[in-house]
Amino acid sequence: MNGPKVLAGMFATSGVLHFANSEPFEKIIPTPLQDYKKELVQISGVAELACAALLVTPQTRRLGGLLSFGLLLGVWPANGQMTVSAFQNERAPLWYRIATVLRLPLQIPMLRWAWSAYRGEPTHR
Repeated sequence: MNGPKVLAGMFATSGVLHFANSEPFEKIIPTPLQDYKKELVQISGVAELACAALLVTPQTRRLGGLLSFGLLLGVWPANGQMTVSAFQNERAPLWYRIATVLRLPLQIPMLRWAWSAYRGEPTHR
């Protein structure tokens, strides 16, 4: 599997969705940052698009890997907030609650792909 390219595709898709439908992203901004939710969603959308572009170009893949690693760490609290909110919402379906819990550890391989890209390691194993 070509981790950096998969990660780039995920970032590109998510980055576009930040602008096409920002509401779901605004809902997962951690509570202390809610005053800046629109701005943070836009900034993170631009950052994801930039990471995607950097990851697909061999000359910029290492920089893209480093920035992707930082971005993934930076948005992890929002994913945690999504899980907390899902369990606080009595109307949230069980499948959604489970999906938010399962999403958290899925960031680990994404972090590994980003770090591998930064280190210039082979993408196929």
